[in-house]
Amino acid sequence: MDLELQGKCGIVVGGSRGIGKAIALALAQEGVELAIAARNAERLAETAAEISAATGQRVLPLTCDVTDRAQVDAMVDEAVEALGSLHILVNSGSAPGGSPTATGYIDTIVDEDFLLDFNVKYLGALRCARACIPHLQSAGWGRIINISGLNARIAGNLSGGARNTSLVHLSKTLATQLGRDGITVNCIHPGITRTERTAGMLLARAEREGLTPEALEVQDYAKGSPRANALGRMVDASEIANLAVFLCSEKAWAITGEVIAADGGGSSSVYY
Repeated sequence: MDLELQGKCGIVVGGSRGIGKAIALALAQEGVELAIAARNAERLAETAAEISAATGQRVLPLTCDVTDRAQVDAMVDEAVEALGSLHILVNSGSAPGGSPTATGYIDTIVDEDFLLDFNVKYLGALRCARACIPHLQSAGWGRIINISGLNARIAGNLSGGARNTSLVHLSKTLATQLGRDGITVNCIHPGITRTERTAGMLLARAEREGLTPEALEVQDYAKGSPRANALGRMVDASEIANLAVFLCSEKAWAITGEVIAADGGGSSSVYY
């Protein structure tokens, strides 16, 4: 299937690693010229060179702290000047899971950590969208993909739940406002996802539990275990990327203002 993305230009925020990196690679494979943005300049440069070498596409590394509006505006201006236009924004910048001090009871919350987490993921996405929207409107064609998370649907993680639920609301609101400008806006809820960080995290857990990483993963996804899903395995970042790229494509015009869980069927809830 031709997704008709050849020649489009995009920005992937949080594109230096994890799900954002996987999405950047998948977009480049479809012929999209990219800027990737994150805070770590060295990691950004390495990722940009890696994706460019693998795909032959131009990938521009731009350092940016999304908690700073001036930095966001400057990053978007630099990307558009270098790429010539802008059609796609992917917001994937955040700390996985939310603030570590807000994953349990309310009395564990450190206000400053909570607010920083919200500032990075929700307000960061808002700042990036605000800076990009005029360029998408000018192009007359646009896609915004917000990477949220299943904490929005699961009680317990006060920080992750708050920021992710807010990102869904932002997506729906922008979709309503921008549809007649030729811009669609959608949200993806990844579940537990395999990225480059997974091997080290599994090894650390396995050593604590006296298992091999392979045995631990089998145990995690055994039927009836808390981490199990319908597939019986962990979802890979490339699979989240495939969904994101489809939502960015010409084939996905009818989908806007939606949130899609991509967790291998891990939730037993029924949505209608």
